Amino acid sequence: MISAFDLLVLSQVPGIGSNRLRLLVSHFSDTSILMRASPKEICLVEGFSQKLAAAFHSFIGSRDIEDAKRYAENQLSKLNNLGANILIYWDAGYPDSLKKIYDPPAFLFVRGKIKEEDKYSIAIVGTRSPSGYGSVIAEKFSQELARIGLTIVSGLARGIDTIAHSTAVKTNGRTIAVIGSGLDVIYPPENRLLSEKISGQGAVISEYEMGAKPDAVNFPRRNRIISGLSLGTIVIETDVSGGAMITANTALDQNREVFALPGNITSKRSRGCHALIKEGRAKLVDNVDDVLDELSYKLKPLLKPARIGEARPLPQLTLFEKSIIDILGAEPLHIDLIAEDLKMSASDVLVNLLSLEFKGLVKQLAGKKFVRL
Repeated sequence: MISAFDLLVLSQVPGIGSNRLRLLVSHFSDTSILMRASPKEICLVEGFSQKLAAAFHSFIGSRDIEDAKRYAENQLSKLNNLGANILIYWDAGYPDSLKKIYDPPAFLFVRGKIKEEDKYSIAIVGTRSPSGYGSVIAEKFSQELARIGLTIVSGLARGIDTIAHSTAVKTNGRTIAVIGSGLDVIYPPENRLLSEKISGQGAVISEYEMGAKPDAVNFPRRNRIISGLSLGTIVIETDVSGGAMITANTALDQNREVFALPGNITSKRSRGCHALIKEGRAKLVDNVDDVLDELSYKLKPLLKPARIGEARPLPQLTLFEKSIIDILGAEPLHIDLIAEDLKMSASDVLVNLLSLEFKGLVKQLAGKKFVRL
């Protein structure tokens, strides 16, 4: 039997990271047997020298093991108080896609549920300070993919991540947030309520212990789980040094698809996406169909003959509403410019814009600017 308690205890042995822990447990197939193994038996495990095997055996037999047991009890108690649990690598519910990456976590702390249907997942990542254009596109992609039935995976960071998660929640779709801290230390703090909603419609997961702070070194490592859970990663606005580029690179290392959204050539937010496209490391996408076509062979059980977006008829529009729709695009447009173009008063335009927003065709941004969805 493989015990979550024993795994937590063993994770405290110096020099035993996720990879070595996974190799040890896989070799012995029972954590209680592993705890009683001799140095000679431990040496039979790949990557274990006599010195490391002796150090491991010595720790198990020392007073330090009692501290490790108290640590494990404390972690399980905190998880229980939060209504969360541990998903171990050897559980049937551990995602197959994550097992296939280099260095998969030996166990994950999970609040919510990872389901079989989450094998159809797509990651959406990007800058923490998106433009109006980037925000609209992130919402559009997340909404359409969630409606089709794909699980939206991201990192709960500010900006694109938050938009992707919150849109999936509003669409009643599934979403998984992979965080770089303990489940009880939500970062950024303003996303605490969103994390609660996500755990109700998917899961918030972490490989970091309860109480772990969101240290900067955690996030690059966290990104391999975001891409590892997903069939592909969509990058929406990032500089060449942005965290989303790390996720894109880990996706490529894992032989997963990478998609990048083109943007304004003068904007720093577009430099990362354009570099991925120019270097041939990502496919340029400007709509959801580009993603679905590339992944169609993996999504056959999920996709219907007609796309969801094609199946929805356009709501009936008045002449004025149609005129506004024809003017609007993905770039935010101020209400005064719309009114000037249509030779209408701003108040009349606003009435029609609100009607279009109610019909789900238009979105209002800050500063009285509007975009077409």
